Amino acid sequence: MNSPSVLEVRDLRVAFAGESRAPLPVVRGVGFALRRGEVLGLVGESGAGKTATALALLGLLPPGARASGSVRLLGTELVGLPARELARLRGRRIAMVFQDPLASFNPAQHMGDQIGEALRIHQQPRAERCLTRGRVLELLAGVGVSDPGRVARSYPHELSGGLRQRAMIAMAIANDPDVIVADEPTSALDATVQAQVIDALESARRATGAALLLVSHDLGVIARMADRVAVMYAGRIVETGPVDALFARPRMPYTLGLLGSAPRLDAVVPLTPIPGTPPTPGGAGSGCSFAPRCPLATEACHDAEPQLALHAAESPSGDFDAAAEPAPVASDATNLAEPSAGHAFAGRPEHDLPEPHMAACFRPDALAGRSASTLFPAAAVPPPRIPLGRAPGGAPLLRVAGLAKSFPPPGRRGLFARRTPRGRVALERVDLEVGRGETVALVGESGSGKTTTLMEIIALAAPAAGVIEVAGYDTAALSRADVRKLRGTVQILVQDPMASLDPRMRVADIVAEPLRAQGAAREHVVARVPELLRRVGLDAADAERRPHHFSGGQRQRIALARALAVRPELLLLDEPVSALDVSVRAGILDLLRGLRAEQGPACLFVTHDLAVVRQIADRVAVMYGGRTVESGPVDAVFGAPRHPYTRALLSAVPLPDPVAERARTRIVLPGEPPRGEGPLTGCGFRRRCPVYAALGEERRGVCEREPLAPVGADAPAGHTVACHFPYGSKGTSGHGGTRSPVPPRREAEELPPVS
Repeated sequence: MNSPSVLEVRDLRVAFAGESRAPLPVVRGVGFALRRGEVLGLVGESGAGKTATALALLGLLPPGARASGSVRLLGTELVGLPARELARLRGRRIAMVFQDPLASFNPAQHMGDQIGEALRIHQQPRAERCLTRGRVLELLAGVGVSDPGRVARSYPHELSGGLRQRAMIAMAIANDPDVIVADEPTSALDATVQAQVIDALESARRATGAALLLVSHDLGVIARMADRVAVMYAGRIVETGPVDALFARPRMPYTLGLLGSAPRLDAVVPLTPIPGTPPTPGGAGSGCSFAPRCPLATEACHDAEPQLALHAAESPSGDFDAAAEPAPVASDATNLAEPSAGHAFAGRPEHDLPEPHMAACFRPDALAGRSASTLFPAAAVPPPRIPLGRAPGGAPLLRVAGLAKSFPPPGRRGLFARRTPRGRVALERVDLEVGRGETVALVGESGSGKTTTLMEIIALAAPAAGVIEVAGYDTAALSRADVRKLRGTVQILVQDPMASLDPRMRVADIVAEPLRAQGAAREHVVARVPELLRRVGLDAADAERRPHHFSGGQRQRIALARALAVRPELLLLDEPVSALDVSVRAGILDLLRGLRAEQGPACLFVTHDLAVVRQIADRVAVMYGGRTVESGPVDAVFGAPRHPYTRALLSAVPLPDPVAERARTRIVLPGEPPRGEGPLTGCGFRRRCPVYAALGEERRGVCEREPLAPVGADAPAGHTVACHFPYGSKGTSGHGGTRSPVPPRREAEELPPVS
C-alpha cells in the first residue's frame, strides 16, 4: 500500500553564480516524492547535480547558489523558509549524512559531545549533558560500534573512516527524523567497512522509520538498498522506476550505459564506457542533453528535450508490455509517487497504483533486445587468463619474499629512533610473484600494507627484511648505475594523478619527461609523444594543454602515457580507478585490458575493489595486517576462497543486480583492522575471525600460539593460504565449505554472519 509522502519535491532548480553575470543551472526541474520507510537511490556521473539536489533539500547550498521550486516536508515548504525556522527542522525532521565525515565534524570536540549536542539542541526542555551521555552510547551501539565508550571519548582524527561514518549516522538519527539524506556515504570506504556502513544505514532506517534519499555512484549499493531509483544527467532526472525493473529493463540509453560500465564480481564481462563527457553546467543545448553521446540519437533528439513519460507498463504477471502506448508527463516537476491525470494509471485507487517506470527519451523502444555491449562496444575484449606456467624462462619478473617494514614512532626519528621500542609495523610478511605479461592484483582493507609494498618495490633499495627481485636483480645488491638502468623497467601510476602532474607543464613535456631523463634523442621524443597520447585514448592536440584543463579520467590517461613512455616491463598501479565515476573507470579498465591484449607490461594492481580484480587480473594476493594471507589464480581464489578474511571480502562486495544481491549471505566482520601495533603471536586475524569464534578452546590455542606461513591449498593451481583452519580442509568441524560466497553458486555450510 502506498503511504502518504513525507517529502515532496517539485520543479526544483538550483543555479550557481558563474564567472559572468548569468547563473549556471546545476539542477533543472527535478521532482520526486518519498514515502515513510522508503529508499530512493539517486545515481549518475559527477556533475549530474546529485549533491546539489541533496544540499538544496536542507537549505545547505554554498553562498552564491540559488534554489527555486518546491520542497515540502510533511506539508511545510522549505524553499524560502527563514534560516532560523529551517534550523529547527534540520536534525529533527530531516537529517543528512555527508560524504566526508572528517570535514563535517568539529576537530576540537569529542565525538560523544557532538552527537549529544544534536540531541540537546532539539530537546524541549533542553536536557543536561549527563542525561544525554547514555543515549549517545545507545546510538553508537545501534549503528554497529563495538566500543561506544571509546568512540564517544575520541576526537574525529583518532577514528577510522568507517567509525566516523557510523558516528555521523548516529548523529543523523539522534532525533528520529522523518527523512535522512545520505550523500555518497560509502564512496571512500573499503568493501568490509562499506558493508558495516550499509548495515548501519539499514538499521537506522528501520529504527526510525525514516525515508532515505541515498545519493551514490555505486550501483551495487543502490541494488542492495533502494526501493526506487532516479537517474540524473545534466541536472535532470532522465529515468526513474522500481529498482528491479530499472536494472532489468532500462529505457534510457544513459542508464543502460551506466549499468554496462559497472564491473561485476560474479562474472568477467566486457565493460562498456560511455563515450564523451557530460555537459558542463549551462552547456546543455536545446535538445536532449545526452544526444551528443548517444548512438541512437536522431535529428529529433537534437531539436527538443524529452520529458519524463510512461513508455510501457508492467502487466499483472510482471511481464513487460512493449505494446503499451507512451503516456507523456507534463514535466519533471510531477510528483513521481502520485501519478497525475496524464499518467496511464490515473484515476485508480491509491493503494492499487503500481510504481511508474518513466524515462526522458524519444526512442525507448530502440533499446529492446540491446545490451550495453552492443550499444556502447568496448574497445578491448577480456583477454584469456594467463596460465600458471607464464614466464618463458620460468623466472618471474618480480619476486617478493618475506618482505617486512616498520616505521619508528612519531617524533622518534634520527638518532633517537635507535633507543625507542619498535614503532608501527606496516609489513610483517609479504610474498608474491608477477610473471612477464601477467596482471596480479594486491587487495585488502586500508592499512593492510598494499601501498607500502609498492613503495618498497619502486624504491629499488635494500628492504629492511626479506627479498625483492626485479627482472632477476636483487634490489639489495644494486649499485647506483644498476638502479638507473632499472628505473625504466619499473613505472608507477598513483591514485591521484593531479598530485603527480606538474600543473605548470604542458602535457607534451609531462609525457616526454621520462624519455629526456633517459637521454632520448629530440626527434624520438617529438615522434613518441603523439603516439603515446593516441595509445591512451587522447588526441595529439592535447599535448599543448595543461593538466587542469582535463577531467580526472583524462588526467589518469596522461599519467599512464607518461608511465608507458619508456616501455616498462613492470607497471605498478596504486588504486588508479578508485576516485573515478563508473563510466570513466570502465574506460580506464578498458584501456588497461587493451595493453594486455597488445602484450604490454606486466602489472601489479593495488585496489580494494574486488569486482575490478575479477575483470582485469590473472592472479590475486590478499593482504591483512601486513601479511599475505591468500594468493592464487583469480578464478580459484574467488571460486573457492580458503581464508575466512577472503570470504568476508568477497561477500561484502555488492552486485549491480538487485535480485542476486539481496539473495546473498554477507559476512560482516566485527571490529577494525589492525593499525600496526606490532605482530601478534599466532594469527593476527583471530580477533575478527568467524572461524576462530566458532572453535573450541583447544583449537583456539592453535590460532593463538602457532606461527603462520603460506601453505599450498591447491598446489597444481598455485593457490596458497596462511590459515590454521582454512575452508575446505579436513578437520575444520564442518566449517570448511568449499563453495564461494560469490553468486551464482549458493552458499553451503556457511558460518553464521558476525555483526
